[in-house]
Amino acid sequence: MTTNDDQILITAIEKGDTKAYAQLVDRYKDLVYTLAIRMLKHKEEAEEVAQDTFIKVFKSLGKFKGDSKFSTWIYKVTYNTCLDRIKKNKKHFNDVAIDEYTFNKLDTIDNALDNIIKEEKSTLIKQCINKLPEDSSALLTLFYFEELSLDEISKIINLEANTVKVKLFRARKKLAVILEQYLQPQNSLNYGTR
Repeated sequence: MTTNDDQILITAIEKGDTKAYAQLVDRYKDLVYTLAIRMLKHKEEAEEVAQDTFIKVFKSLGKFKGDSKFSTWIYKVTYNTCLDRIKKNKKHFNDVAIDEYTFNKLDTIDNALDNIIKEEKSTLIKQCINKLPEDSSALLTLFYFEELSLDEISKIINLEANTVKVKLFRARKKLAVILEQYLQPQNSLNYGTR
């Protein structure tokens, strides 16, 4: 949807049109929930955060200036709401060790992934992303699944685009470590078929 469509809805909501608010929620509920589930890794908490996000969005619509796309702004509200929930619950997720990881292994993982059917690849990657810390899984979700630019992501998480790029690279390396565990049998099968 275009920013103009969003702005029309926002104006209607500010005038008290509840149907316009329902349309806005319907338009963005999937992306809000997807980011929340990736960060929180718990269905009920993600649902609660999604609801909290839309309450915050409703109360803060007047603060949306239109400097960025509305979707970027709602992602930012979702991201921050998730961070608040994580801090509140004091959840800590284990990081994946990447100390001895090489760039060649990243290429090997990418090549192995190319041999998996697209739907299986997507499912596998989503399962592996869920095993990452919340910040890494959020970045990968925003960049690869929601296809946001580095600039859009930097606005969402309040970091410079170059910093986002570095964090995204590190998140990819962590993901590659997890994917390697799943793809070991796949690699040996490929060598046997030549």
